[in-house]
Amino acid sequence: MKGTKFGKFISPHLIKYNERISINNIEITDKEISDILEQISEKVEEYNNTHEIKVKEFEIITMVALIYFAKKECDFVVLETGLGGTYDCTNIVNGMISVITDIGLDHMDILGSTIEEITKNKAGIIKENQDTVMYKQDKVTDIIKKTCEEKNNTLHLINKEEYQNYSFDRDFQKFDYKSYKNICINLKGIFQVYNAELVLECVDILRKKGYDIEEQAIRNGLKTVVHKARFETLSKSPEVIFDGGHNEDAINSLKEAIDRYYPNRERIYIISILKSKDYKTVIKLLTEDNHGIFIFTSGNDENRYVPKEELYNEAKKYLNKNIYMKNLKDAVNSVLKTSKEEVIMIVRKLLRV
Repeated sequence: MKGTKFGKFISPHLIKYNERISINNIEITDKEISDILEQISEKVEEYNNTHEIKVKEFEIITMVALIYFAKKECDFVVLETGLGGTYDCTNIVNGMISVITDIGLDHMDILGSTIEEITKNKAGIIKENQDTVMYKQDKVTDIIKKTCEEKNNTLHLINKEEYQNYSFDRDFQKFDYKSYKNICINLKGIFQVYNAELVLECVDILRKKGYDIEEQAIRNGLKTVVHKARFETLSKSPEVIFDGGHNEDAINSLKEAIDRYYPNRERIYIISILKSKDYKTVIKLLTEDNHGIFIFTSGNDENRYVPKEELYNEAKKYLNKNIYMKNLKDAVNSVLKTSKEEVIMIVRKLLRV
């Protein structure tokens, strides 16, 4: 599909806002963002002056992305939701394929306090007469099935363990999936194999719709893809791994990856958690690591992160040693001076607007 323009809208960003909006992996420029903001500013101000609930920052950057993609005449766009589903501003777009990954206890302050409530909201991403791809999940699948039936949407259910001939080393994971043999991905953790299965299902849907996608392009994409802030190696000496996991499913995936790649190595965790997350479950799961030393911080925004004292006290329910409190900068500086035999795990949810 040479000459095709692929837009991508993701969040959060790691360094600068431009990372959120790109076409063919080229980020939007500061001037392009500024020009579009100037274009919509009058309408935003008018809305804010006449409505009690003001336009949110995530809604503004979503508007910027959609206007940018339209101006550049993108052929395909990947839109990552914010909250996901019913209340998400990306929901104004009638997507060809809706992709639903693991549904966990996330954005509980808005979406609901149970998996069932959250799933009903997440199901808002499902569009009339289109396709949806997701894993089979307990307590979730039946709700999604019902929504798809109501919207005449074709549901493609994936069994996570459908892959075969799996192997891995420190660089790649390899596996077969249906007709695809010896697929190679450079992302770590078995959950990335599950994500690759979702990708392959989406590709097959597009192919059936008549889009010519070469298999070699699929293989190259999976082999070279980079997923920032998801079991990402920041340094090899000392070994520093960064992960933005923030709910039960993400933490379980993180634990599986740690045990897979660093068995019997001592781990030092630097942990900060947003107030909107289920921090008690995150701490309970992480402190099950018998090789772990835990340092709790209040992140870089005390108004949005759980105070380190609260995290520390929660950890004391499960541990009576190897737990500490520090500010984020001191925690990072101190562990970087440790021996090279230890693996440093920075578990920190990035701020999302």
